[in-house]
Amino acid sequence: MRRTVNDGASASVLAAFVVFSRIGACLLLMPGFSSPRIPVQVRLFIAVAVALALTPLQIDAIRPLVADGQPVHLLRVMGSELFVGAAIGLFGRVFFVALEFIGVAVAMSVGLSANLGVPVEADETLPALTTLLTLAATALMFLTDLHLEVFRALEASYGSLPIADGFAPRFALDQLVSKANEAFLLALRIGSPFLIFSLVVNVALGLVGRLVPGIQSFFLSTPFLLIGGLILLSIVIRPMLLIFIDAFGRFLVTG
Repeated sequence: MRRTVNDGASASVLAAFVVFSRIGACLLLMPGFSSPRIPVQVRLFIAVAVALALTPLQIDAIRPLVADGQPVHLLRVMGSELFVGAAIGLFGRVFFVALEFIGVAVAMSVGLSANLGVPVEADETLPALTTLLTLAATALMFLTDLHLEVFRALEASYGSLPIADGFAPRFALDQLVSKANEAFLLALRIGSPFLIFSLVVNVALGLVGRLVPGIQSFFLSTPFLLIGGLILLSIVIRPMLLIFIDAFGRFLVTG
């Protein structure tokens, strides 16, 4: 009896570790939870809490996979779950990478790239405008309860990506390309007003420079770009963020 109880307890502990492998790897890359501004201990406690909450829901499916207790088999299962969780987190990370990309492009197009801000989702320093967009999107993620959708998506992933099937590199790569295409098209959509504005201003000043060679069009364009860019930002920043957070929420809900 004692051996049976110990075997059952060991299987339960191993099942919890298997669940933690997917949850921890996902939260390691998922925007909001993976920010270097959040202490490592807090991120670890969140991952452990979510893993313990999901373990009872998956323990019946995991126990047969860890019942033999063979180290090589256990490492294979945990390694597969690590890759699956990392892939899910990377899919979400791609959206914020695209937002940072278009933020840098917008800052350069309106002459704000020299003003550096505090990094939010990355370790490197980015323009202040990019930091503003990233920080606002991260705040909206939590204010609209999309962080709860992350947990629901992780729970639903066990239905679409069963542990017994293992990690499928081809499927993960196809999904990554699809999500990257979707994310960067979204970024181009929300940043297009600034790119069009910069193009129009620079073309107009280029024509002025050709017609009146004595005018220093470069020094003349800087205040137009700065003032016009800030006015345009005040008009479109709200719909920009709403479009982005709506697309990110659809990704979390539909996968």
